[in-house]
Amino acid sequence: MVTVDGSPAPPAPPVPLAALLARGELGLRLLTGPDDVALHWVHTSEMADPYPYLLGGELLMTAGVQLGDPAHYVGRVAEAGAAALAFGVTPVYDTVPPELVEACADRGLPLVEVPPRTPFTAVARALWRLMAEARLRELRRVTEAQQSLAAAAARPAPVPAVLGALASRIAGRAVLFGADGTESAAAGRAVPEEAARALRELAGVLGPRPGGPASASGDGGGLRLAAYALGGGDGLTLGLATERRGSGDHTIAGVAVVLLSLLTAPHRGVDAAVRDGALVRLLLGTPPAEAAAPLGPGPWTVVHARGGDGTPFAAASLAAALGTPLVDAGTSATDGAGAGADGAPAPTPVRLLLPASAPLTAQPGWTLGAAAPAHARDLAAADAEAARALRRAEASRTPLARHRPAGFGGLVDPAEAAAHARTVLAPLAEPLTETLRVWLSLHGSWDRTATALDVHRNTVRQRIARCTALLDRDLDDPDVRMELWFALRSA
Repeated sequence: MVTVDGSPAPPAPPVPLAALLARGELGLRLLTGPDDVALHWVHTSEMADPYPYLLGGELLMTAGVQLGDPAHYVGRVAEAGAAALAFGVTPVYDTVPPELVEACADRGLPLVEVPPRTPFTAVARALWRLMAEARLRELRRVTEAQQSLAAAAARPAPVPAVLGALASRIAGRAVLFGADGTESAAAGRAVPEEAARALRELAGVLGPRPGGPASASGDGGGLRLAAYALGGGDGLTLGLATERRGSGDHTIAGVAVVLLSLLTAPHRGVDAAVRDGALVRLLLGTPPAEAAAPLGPGPWTVVHARGGDGTPFAAASLAAALGTPLVDAGTSATDGAGAGADGAPAPTPVRLLLPASAPLTAQPGWTLGAAAPAHARDLAAADAEAARALRRAEASRTPLARHRPAGFGGLVDPAEAAAHARTVLAPLAEPLTETLRVWLSLHGSWDRTATALDVHRNTVRQRIARCTALLDRDLDDPDVRMELWFALRSA
């Protein structure tokens, strides 16, 4: 069966029931059923029918307070998709009811006995710890895979090298299909003909159709299959076949898709040479307008962005989504634009340069600030505009904010305004300055400011009261608010 991917992955890799049973301090005992089922979470319920409250994949724990008909109860639990049932003996039952054991055996539902000395909270805590350990291992595996793929992309034959590294990391087969469905390159272990045919058909589900799905998954020949459309514009598709699919495999495949999209993009070599030549001219003292001429006539839109999934290729993925190769990925250093909600310095934003004619839309997981279109000679000013727009987007919690004309503020000399702002705001330090900025941008709303900063509303009240005392100004006065907002925008 083929399904177009759309549901998010679980927050952590599932844990096999056997790993929980192996925790000797819990004293758990498997009475019936397999021990290799995957546990995604844990839930405790003493309801006669817990079906409406189960998501599927959980370890359901109960002491049987309202256990009337064991067969009916187990049937409802199994229909809800629970992975296993844990029954705590005492205070209601001294032993696990034989009828419950028989019903679980008939349904193939694993049944675990929880001894009297083991509280349910201890079982839940042990499972969450196992899930945290599994997530850490998976994150380490993903990080190592990203490094391996990046190293492969730098080799003399990068496309086969990336496919080989990918196939090795997912322990399967990786195939690059052309627009006509033929194999352009492949790496990894051979798969049965049935699986190869199913993978080719799955890749055909994507195809070069504009607006079509970007990925799809399915099964064939006893293997798990997945296909991803590349972004190079030539209709290429990456196909993967594995015996099992880990929670991090989709992330690993996403990194490979970005790399292969860049490596197979048409005229990549020519475009890179043009960009490098423009950079050399600029470094040798050529005026920006002349150095930028080979890149296009302009005007350009400068975009600042924060967000992404934390991977080294997040910026490249954003650039590909916006359709530009001109991107500065930034670093973990600060740009002086303020601090995060916890008072920590905000990371340097990703900066991109787009043709002004290119469409700019919000991107999932990113916050964007866009400058007004500018020619090469005005890009420095546009860079500052984009930084201000990004700060406004973050303060108002909107995914995309565009530069707005300065209005009356534009009548004041920027240097004079900045000097005045430093004087006005001198008594404040982070996070008071950022709290004041967000509070003013949200028209003094305590609740919305608390949500935007991810703090308690009382914390917002305390910080604003502190600002009032340090500034010695009445923040209920609209003139004072206007002056402070102007200072915050000019700082």
